[in-house]
Amino acid sequence: MRMNKVEICGVNTARLPVLKEAEMNELMKRIKAGDKEARTAFINGNLRLVLSVVQRFSNRGEHPDDLFQIGCVGLIKALDHFDMSHGVKFSTYAVPMIIGEIRRYLRDNNCIRVSRSLRDTAYKALQAKERLVRKNLREPTIGEIAGEMCLEPQEVVLAMEAIQDPVSLFETVFHDNEDAVYVMDQVKDTKQTEERWTERIALSDAMKKLGEREKHILTMRFFEGKTQMEVAKEIGISQAQVSRLEKNALSTMRKLM
Repeated sequence: MRMNKVEICGVNTARLPVLKEAEMNELMKRIKAGDKEARTAFINGNLRLVLSVVQRFSNRGEHPDDLFQIGCVGLIKALDHFDMSHGVKFSTYAVPMIIGEIRRYLRDNNCIRVSRSLRDTAYKALQAKERLVRKNLREPTIGEIAGEMCLEPQEVVLAMEAIQDPVSLFETVFHDNEDAVYVMDQVKDTKQTEERWTERIALSDAMKKLGEREKHILTMRFFEGKTQMEVAKEIGISQAQVSRLEKNALSTMRKLM
């Protein structure tokens, strides 16, 4: 099921209502007075906000219906805790809540196992962070979160890092409409040497048939273990150009071999 489909969870996203600021303020006042119909109208009027957040997670391999439902939970939590007296737009307050709810769902379904105690500490840190955001209307520092939990900052950092989502080596970090630069293109290899490379793959003859620039790029990338960014700075071209030349050179060598 594609993320850009029209219908998610039985909701036709093309027909989702859009509320004006004045309409949202009026509905919020009625909600605070206990009007359930106003609450339903407000939630329906902000489902596009959930949809926009869900699209940020389109590369996680999760079913969009599941992410949309989890995002709606975050939207409802944001509505329950929103305070109009702070003078902050609802969307400004709600987006981090929706993102946080989806990230918690993804962490709970992560294939990488983290100890229960460490995970509990991380979730308590997230809850402390949300409390501080509501209180101060800004992102808290690690020191402030640690102080709220009566822990050392190092403990909070360790717990938070333990539940971070893994990043694919094939995740795109840059795209110039032609060639994409992936995470793996920015990984530096300090172990490969020319001797090991030629012994394992026998590329020396094919290397000799490349142009001087392509040969220079492959030498720096695979024999010297430099990143594409380092190569780009050394020869004075963009990283996207380095990526393109590298891929073309490797394609040529495969044909020669």
